[in-house]
Amino acid sequence: MIVSALLTSVGINTALCVLFFTLYSILRKQPSNYEVYVPRLLAEGTSKRRSRFNLERLIPSPDWVAKAWRLSEEELFSLSGLDGVVFMRTITFSLKIFTFAGIIGILVLLPVNCWGNHLQDFDVVDFTNNSLDLFTISNVNSGSNWLWVHFISVYIVTGFICLLLYYEYKYIASKRISYFDSSKPQPHQFTILVHSIPTSSSCSISDSVESFFQELYPATYLSHVIIRRTNKIRSLLIEAKNLYKRITQLRSDPTEQKYKHGGCFGLFGRKDNLIDHYGKQLEDIQENVRLQQSEASLAGEEARAAFVFFKSRYGAATAFHMQQSVNPTQWITELAPEPRDVYWPFFSESFMRRWISKLVVIFLTTLFTILFLIPVVIVQGLTNLSQLEILFPFLTSILTILMTRPFTRPDDEFEVPSIPYHRDLPRVLFVGLLGITYFFLAPLILPFLLVYLCLAYIIFRNQFINVYAPKYETAGKFWPIVHNTMIFSLVLMHIIAVGIFALKKLSPASTLMLPLPVLTLLFNEYCRKRFLPIFVAYSAESLIKKDREDQNDATMAEFYDKLIIAYKDPALFPIQYLSKTNTDSLLSPFVS
Repeated sequence: MIVSALLTSVGINTALCVLFFTLYSILRKQPSNYEVYVPRLLAEGTSKRRSRFNLERLIPSPDWVAKAWRLSEEELFSLSGLDGVVFMRTITFSLKIFTFAGIIGILVLLPVNCWGNHLQDFDVVDFTNNSLDLFTISNVNSGSNWLWVHFISVYIVTGFICLLLYYEYKYIASKRISYFDSSKPQPHQFTILVHSIPTSSSCSISDSVESFFQELYPATYLSHVIIRRTNKIRSLLIEAKNLYKRITQLRSDPTEQKYKHGGCFGLFGRKDNLIDHYGKQLEDIQENVRLQQSEASLAGEEARAAFVFFKSRYGAATAFHMQQSVNPTQWITELAPEPRDVYWPFFSESFMRRWISKLVVIFLTTLFTILFLIPVVIVQGLTNLSQLEILFPFLTSILTILMTRPFTRPDDEFEVPSIPYHRDLPRVLFVGLLGITYFFLAPLILPFLLVYLCLAYIIFRNQFINVYAPKYETAGKFWPIVHNTMIFSLVLMHIIAVGIFALKKLSPASTLMLPLPVLTLLFNEYCRKRFLPIFVAYSAESLIKKDREDQNDATMAEFYDKLIIAYKDPALFPIQYLSKTNTDSLLSPFVS
């Protein structure tokens, strides 16, 4: 790549960035776009649609940038919880790293690289046609003592990153403990999931669970919920939901509310109301659901699994960490997920099907990882969808559907989105990987990464203010992933440095680089011992302290009542579709 190509790319992307910022500043002010640009404020009622035209809407303004910049960590915590704070600290952590590395790279390494061959290949007159290799370590002569500058830089940056990692790990761990100390009781903290419950001909699974945990944990055991197989009820609920959606659509379009039946080929029959027709079907399905729910509640098939509730967090933690039976294949315990994270249909499957499903998932994941590079290389060689259609004609119909399919549908309810950490966090970490591994090879990359991270800093803070609303909270549990990624990036940089110095015929530097990855891994092991357990589980000290505080809380009795309901299978709850279609009967199951 030559300098002129780089400058052209920088100019185009800068112009596009300014254009997008300008368009965003205008479009976000339009009332018709509020559901896209400020859905959180719209849902909270702090932002209202204004129908009256205002000229100020058409004038771009940077006020949203200033507001995002001024957002404090405490305000961010109140908006998006500790997960949002940790995500933003990942970005600021990367900014600190590349600011420090950028100073060394641009002010020290870049001049060394440019002077590596005494500028014999550098054409000052025709500057834009010079190769970018002049700014990389490849321009330094083999065996040159200037390579020691790169060697020292790798050591300095590694030490700085490790120091910063330590303080970030320590800070986030303390915030996680503080968050737990100040949090309200959560259902999953008092609950464990027990499976492989042994069966007996003399008593039911529910009775076995009751007697087993009352005997082992008489002081802390509270209650339990047996998981029942409800796949038949679930299929009926799906059918009822589809019918309800169909009725809703018909009400919005009066022209489709009549249909003909009877007569000759349906041409001369009488017309009936489709809403009444579907309403009767919905009523029959709901009555069937009530019967199935009653049967499942009284004598439904049990799944040899149960959610067991305790009176304290410490009691639940003790039951989870202890082996319950002399037979380790029975009474197996695990931490209960949050009620909204339970995938109930999974319990309705047999043990063999669940086991086979796990094997299939592992196999497909491995296969996808191995074969990932092949389709990526093929697709990246294609510049647009048109070429895909030419090479693969059978994709035409699929592409047409994708391009014409509408995205918030009119029959869907308005929902505030949550930040997709699974997608955005890896992007930030990938930028960190590029910056760390390339900083001593091609330091010219660092200013561009800094610009990217600065934009991410402003944009994500704005999204936390106006767009995203948290749906779940892990209390920063993903920070060890960030830490491990940075350690991996450092070790990869060290391996590359060993190879580069060997190729550049500077064997002493290559040899002296070998202790650095060892020291880095030792530092990582220390952090694992010191901080990682805080992110895996809370200590007995924290749990008992929190339980003692709850003893004086008058609302705990109400919490225990809600705890049992929280882990009730949604398929056993009464459905309310008939009440929405103005029918007042059949609203609850026979047995609650």
